[in-house]
Amino acid sequence: MPCFNMRGLIYRLHLWLGIIVAVPVLAWASSGLLYAWPNAVEGGKIEKIEAARVKVVPSEALARASEFAGRQLPTTALTLLMRDGRPVYQAVGGMGAESLLIDAETGAVIQTPPPNALTRYFRQAHFYYFAGAWQVTLLIIMSALAALMALSGIYLNLTMWRRKFRGGSREGVTAKRS
Repeated sequence: MPCFNMRGLIYRLHLWLGIIVAVPVLAWASSGLLYAWPNAVEGGKIEKIEAARVKVVPSEALARASEFAGRQLPTTALTLLMRDGRPVYQAVGGMGAESLLIDAETGAVIQTPPPNALTRYFRQAHFYYFAGAWQVTLLIIMSALAALMALSGIYLNLTMWRRKFRGGSREGVTAKRS
C-alpha cells in the first residue's frame, strides 16, 4: 500500500512539473518563432543586400556612429542589413539598449526608431523575460525541474512496465482473486 501512495504522489508531481516547465518553454518558443517568421514582427522581412550599393566600409560606419554619439562607442555588433529598401549598418551596444543605423550608401547616422507595440512586446517576452538578469538562475531552475520531471517519468514508466510483465495491475490481480 505505501508503494501505491508513493507512485500516486510521483504521478501528481510529474504532472505539475510538466505544467510548470511547459508554460515558460512554450512562451519562449512561440516568441522566438515570431522572430524566425518573416514579416511577423517589425524588421522581419528578409531582403537581399545589393553589394554594389554599399559605399561605406565597416570601419567608417563605426567612426560615424562614434561621431554621432560624441564619444568612442563600445560597439558589440555591427550588422549589414536591408531596412526599408536601403543597405544600412546596425551598430548595437554603443548607446545602451538602443542601436544606431548607419546608411551604407551615404554614411548618414540615425538612432534606430522605436519598434511598434507588437515587436516591442515579443522582444521583451523573448529576450528580457527569458534572457534578462535572471537568465542563469532561471536556466538552472528550469533545467533542474525538467530533470526531475524526466526522472519521475522514467520511474512511472518502469513501474508500469514492471507490473505489466508481472501479470497485470493491482486492480486486475484483485479482481481475479474475488
